[in-house]
Amino acid sequence: MKTFPLRHSLFTLIAIAAFSATSGVAPARAQSVAAMVNGEPITNFDIDQRMRLMAMSNQKNSRKQTLDELIDEKIKIREAKKYGVDPSAADIDGSYASMGQRMRLSPDQLTQALASRGIRPGTLRNRIKAEMVWTALVRGRFKDSLMVTDRAVRSAAGGAPDGKNDSGNFEYQMRPVVLVVPRGSSAATVDMRRKEAETLRSRVQSCDDANTLFRSMRNATIRDTVVKTSADLPQSLRELLDKTPVGHLTAPEVTRQGIEMVALCARKPTSGDTPEQRQVREKLYVQKYEARSKSYLQEIRKAAMIEYR
Repeated sequence: MKTFPLRHSLFTLIAIAAFSATSGVAPARAQSVAAMVNGEPITNFDIDQRMRLMAMSNQKNSRKQTLDELIDEKIKIREAKKYGVDPSAADIDGSYASMGQRMRLSPDQLTQALASRGIRPGTLRNRIKAEMVWTALVRGRFKDSLMVTDRAVRSAAGGAPDGKNDSGNFEYQMRPVVLVVPRGSSAATVDMRRKEAETLRSRVQSCDDANTLFRSMRNATIRDTVVKTSADLPQSLRELLDKTPVGHLTAPEVTRQGIEMVALCARKPTSGDTPEQRQVREKLYVQKYEARSKSYLQEIRKAAMIEYR
């Protein structure tokens, strides 16, 4: 990593002056720059903002750790731009909104929640952008080396490398069925609809039966075929499907949509990952990704021009 004394760096003084002119910040405010990264400033205000953001998730990084994180982000964004990885404002807005949804907040509500802590929305947006570009860059540039082989998965999962010991792994072909129950309906209405579903269930002996029956009914729908493997489904649903004869419907379940069932059209053994192997594959991939990400960042950080105040 190259470092230069800020006090004697003409490059730094020019960059600070340019930053002040373009941002409308007074010269005294410009002197609050904590570091320059390839000509871009990181101010003490940026550090304070990031520390406030991290505190919202109960992370208590030191000021130096926070500065290093901001430095790394500027380096990541610059490197990503070299390879054409530069998300649009709409992409970042989408991720910002998705983060709010996970917190059960609209984008405006998320902005208000940040403001209540004295945090500008740009602080979170900048962090989102850095994570987006870096993930896309590392996965794109090192796609082949990040691949996890079937042999490695089976070995780590404790199975035979040739996969001959795999069992209980299926591909399911399903058609979801819904008997619509209007919201706000009484318990008696829901129960009546559930009993109707049980009666219809006894009449279905194949997916063709289900298709013919439910397409002709009012306030009922049968959806297109969905194909999933054991690794794609939660254990409770796998167990339910394994107990259901092919061509039949699963037991009725009351949901927000109404009364739901699943027509099991086919259940075939598959050589794909079992649920346990899927977890192992994801774990091995994360390990590879994190190791490559760390070494790549160290490499480009050494070539960056970083000046500390």
